[in-house]
Amino acid sequence: MDAQGAAEHRRALLADLTGRVLEVGAGNGLNFAHYPPAVTQVVAVEPELYLRALARTAADQALIPVRVVDGTADALPVADASMDAAVVSLVLCSVPDQAHALTELSRVLRPGGVLRFFEHVQADTAGLAKVQRLADLVWPTLLGGCHTSRDTLAAITDAGFQITSVKRFRFPEDRLPQPAAPHVLGVAHRPTSPQPEDSPRP
Repeated sequence: MDAQGAAEHRRALLADLTGRVLEVGAGNGLNFAHYPPAVTQVVAVEPELYLRALARTAADQALIPVRVVDGTADALPVADASMDAAVVSLVLCSVPDQAHALTELSRVLRPGGVLRFFEHVQADTAGLAKVQRLADLVWPTLLGGCHTSRDTLAAITDAGFQITSVKRFRFPEDRLPQPAAPHVLGVAHRPTSPQPEDSPRP
């Protein structure tokens, strides 16, 4: 992944966030340098020991308070409705159960709280979508559980979030797209009140 291009997407992902933020799958902490000063605290969840150590080093250099903790997407170590925002960055492709992870994200967000997502997703063209399905016969085994063909936008909506903004793009923009090239960058919200089960998708 191109470092400069990735940094631009990270800045867009985190722009204008405020309050307490939960970041799931923080990795080595590359996002920390891009959080705006209006963020009062980041709780960064990372299950892998080596990456968690790197994230703690990055947290020490961040301009906003960052607390790095052990945990997984299906059992987030924070209280119900305690976060103003949640961030997932190239994470929902590899969690064992997308629906469960998104239910957990909804649980920890306050009503009206924001979910920011930067993920590679199922292609919107039939040819590349077929390539992704074939790639996923081996891709998750080779790349840490990563799946290229997940319909992550549908999963976010099915979990009860209201998507308010989404940008589709391919990254990197190679002439022959890779299976993981289709990406989305977007914003969703936890509703402030329960939604009817038959509400139309945005």
